[in-house]
Amino acid sequence: MMKARQYPWGTVQVENEAHCDFVKLREMLIRVNMEDLREQTHTRHYELYRRCKLEEMGFKDTDPDSKPFSLQETYEAKRNEFLGELQKKEEEMRQMFVQRVKEKEAELKEAEKELHEKFDRLKKLHQDEKKKLEDKKKSLDDEVNAFKQRKTAAELLQSQGSQAGGSQTLKRDKEKKNNPWLCTE
Repeated sequence: MMKARQYPWGTVQVENEAHCDFVKLREMLIRVNMEDLREQTHTRHYELYRRCKLEEMGFKDTDPDSKPFSLQETYEAKRNEFLGELQKKEEEMRQMFVQRVKEKEAELKEAEKELHEKFDRLKKLHQDEKKKLEDKKKSLDDEVNAFKQRKTAAELLQSQGSQAGGSQTLKRDKEKKNNPWLCTE
């Protein structure tokens, strides 16, 4: 099977050199001009693409005075500029971090101060309550001692009265019997 093209004046066999120049053209382009094609592609198209991309990134082949200078110098300048910005941002972040730490420390110190004040207040309330309870205990102890003294005094009087008071109870019983209006019950 042969490759062919159909035209109004007839059929042309593409692979046949007697019918078509495509084979010779292909040979010439591929074998003879391939190096030129590769060189042109590299120098024109790839270089143009690279230059456009570098210009988009901020690199230029010329300085403001339209004098050409090295791409290495441009790279170093951009790198130094980037490093300067990076250090500036790092310093800003460090300052922000230090400020946040100081704010947090201030909050914690304030909270600690409030806790100490609350502790001191509760300690004072506890001491006041303890003092009140000790005063009440002392007054109760005094009352208990006074009661015990009165009780012993009363028991002493009662024991003395029971020895000498047997005749007095008899007198009272007689008076009750003689005087009906006197009722102690």
